[in-house]
Parts: sequence; structure tokens; C-alpha cells
Amino acid sequence: MSREFKIAPSILSANFAKLGEEVSNVIASGADWIHFDVMDNHYVPNLTIGPLVCEAIRPVTDAVIDVHLMVKPVDRLIPDFAKAGANVITFHPEASDHIDRTLALIRDCGCRAGLVFNPGTPLQYMDYVMDKLDIVLLMSVNPGFGGQVFLPITLDKLRGVRCRLDMYKKKTGRDILLEVDGGVKIDNIADIARAGADTFVAGSAVFGAGKDTDPHRYDSVISALRAQLATV
Repeated sequence: MSREFKIAPSILSANFAKLGEEVSNVIASGADWIHFDVMDNHYVPNLTIGPLVCEAIRPVTDAVIDVHLMVKPVDRLIPDFAKAGANVITFHPEASDHIDRTLALIRDCGCRAGLVFNPGTPLQYMDYVMDKLDIVLLMSVNPGFGGQVFLPITLDKLRGVRCRLDMYKKKTGRDILLEVDGGVKIDNIADIARAGADTFVAGSAVFGAGKDTDPHRYDSVISALRAQLATV
């Protein structure tokens, strides 16, 4: 089955001293989305960025801004990120008191909505809210810090989600994206795609591979990722 692949560099790995330039360059290099990780030091043991940063980069690019909320409680921040320019908002089912209502809130704010599954989170959370899902995000590391190694067991979980999404599309005709975040790099992105993913978050693998000799700094690494995806 032919799928359109999307590469979503995570700006947590970018140079924040020139964040606007980094966003412009990585999109000009051929990336599709900007992935935006929000951590609150409660749900995960790290503190990152909020709506003001999202608002600051919104004028820099027309690309999709993909906000991953690792916060609890989650509902309070959703309207703020929607107003700041987010296009996609995903959250962890464990962080919501009412998953269906949180998904509906995201959509009511004009954004695409999705659920995020940690390595140990069961997939059953998605079974009864498929009609409100636009994207499913599988964490291939335990969230909180960048630079971790991809967990191979994620490939089996990807196959399980892909089976659910394909069955749902057969019944409804509606596509739900399948995104992977954590340890994605040049030498494993093809295997991840073969397991069913169509959207790939890559942080240090992209922003850590910039070259001053590239026209937009990240042309070489994005091209290398695309070349691997072309083999699928």
C-alpha cells in the first residue's frame, strides 16, 4: 500500500538562539512538519516550551506545527496552543480525565487531534474514539529526554496500530496518520515505515546533522532520510 511519508523534525534539538532560522532552514531542506514537544515537569521529568514559543515560530513557516502535549492536566493548554498556531495537537490518554472530551476540545479549537502511546501504554485506549482521531503517535522511547535509542518492540506495536487503522479505513474511507517519535534516524527509518508508520519525528538525527556546506543546512540529512523511505 502506497503511503505519503512525512518528516517532522523536533525543535527541542534545534539551536534556540536562532530558532526561527532553524525552522526556516529545516523546512526549506525538505522537512514537512515541525514537531513541538511540551513537557511540564509533572507528567514527564523535564520542562520545555509553551504557547509563546509556538506563537513566535508561527509567522516563520506555513508548515504544520505538530504539538505533542506531555502535560497533566491537559485540557487547560489546548486552546492556548490552538490560538498560538498549532495545527495538530496530541496528548497522552493517562493525562486526560475524559479522553473523548479532550479529543473533541482539540477539534473544536480547529486542530487535528491525536492520542500518544508510551511504550507501556495499551492500545485499547484508541478503540472507542477512532471517529475523533486524526493521528496516532507511538513513542519509541520513554518520553522526557532527547537522544534516546529506538526501542525495537515498537515495531510490533506499530504493526498492531497499522492493522487497526487499515481496518478502520476499510469501513469508513477515512485515513488516520501513524506517527513515531524517539530514536528515528537514517539507518532505521525504512524499517519503521515498513512496520506501518507514515510520519516520523526526528530530533537530534536531523538538527545534530546540519552542514554549513548545505544550502539550507539540513538538505543532506533530509535527503538521506527520504532516500531510505524510497526503498519501502
